Amino acid sequence: MGILEIEGLSKTFGTGELAVHALQDISLCISAGDLAALLGPSGSGKTTLLLCISLILEPTAGTIIFDDETIYSNGWTDIDLRRLRREKIGFVFQTPNLIPFLTVRENILFPLELVGVNRHKAEARAMELLEYMEVAHRSNYLPAFLSGGEQQRVSVARALANKPKLILADEPTAALDTVRGKKVMELLKKIAREHQMAVITVTHDVRMIEGFDHVYHLKDGQLNSSSDILFNYDPSRQ
Repeated sequence: MGILEIEGLSKTFGTGELAVHALQDISLCISAGDLAALLGPSGSGKTTLLLCISLILEPTAGTIIFDDETIYSNGWTDIDLRRLRREKIGFVFQTPNLIPFLTVRENILFPLELVGVNRHKAEARAMELLEYMEVAHRSNYLPAFLSGGEQQRVSVARALANKPKLILADEPTAALDTVRGKKVMELLKKIAREHQMAVITVTHDVRMIEGFDHVYHLKDGQLNSSSDILFNYDPSRQ
């Protein structure tokens, strides 16, 4: 059984003639330690799917099973969903989105304090992650004094703070050059393999997903999975 199982997921906005079928009958299974890439043109439904997986947007139909829990069944509340996101899902965005008036170390401490980790353990965890990401020497710097690549590594460290089961990365290399982008993707691969975390990343750049376990192509709200997609995918022909 995977850490994330989706069966027959659909999302429709609006009703009647104005209805927009953003996602149609999507199924996938991601196991712990898996790396999955989600490709597709703008407007294909990638963001909508990521929002559904992150439990921010409720699907119109279908089933989501995350870490052996069937989501939205048996009276799930917004509080339950927020708790699950805080404790089990880490997010990496296109831009680092670090809190500008907090130091690098304080940015890592913030999500730990939100879930009640005591200060001593939080400090130790923050420094462990910064060392893992090779930015410990920047721990007392404000984000503005870091390079783009360093900021994104801090962003990844923050996503790992609460030892999540799933990392969702939305175009994590979009604001980086090729060299720095590949370093970030190599870090995500390392995290998945060494810590048995599932990683799902949205990207337009197939050069960044070499060695991924799953490659999905989303177009017009429909999902295809094929080992050939990685080699045949050509964004210019969409």
